[in-house]
Amino acid sequence: MALLHTVSDEEATGKVRKVFDDIKAVKGIDSIPNFWQALAINPDHLEATWEKLKVVMKPGKLDRLTKEIIALSVSITNNCVY
Repeated sequence: MALLHTVSDEEATGKVRKVFDDIKAVKGIDSIPNFWQALAINPDHLEATWEKLKVVMKPGKLDRLTKEIIALSVSITNNCVY
């Protein structure tokens, strides 16, 4: 039995479907990572988190890829298993 309920890509409807489709389009991926599926149990929180991330990752002094690499490096440094 799972400790945390998630919303799978197949189960997504309404606001969750819209955000999931945007995540896939922006990131160029075919499936939704577990992090976003877990946030989807609260569609408003999912939407707010995704919109904030898009603003933070928007190209500025650093491009999106560099920002993604930094985020990955920080996760590795902090021994994040996810």
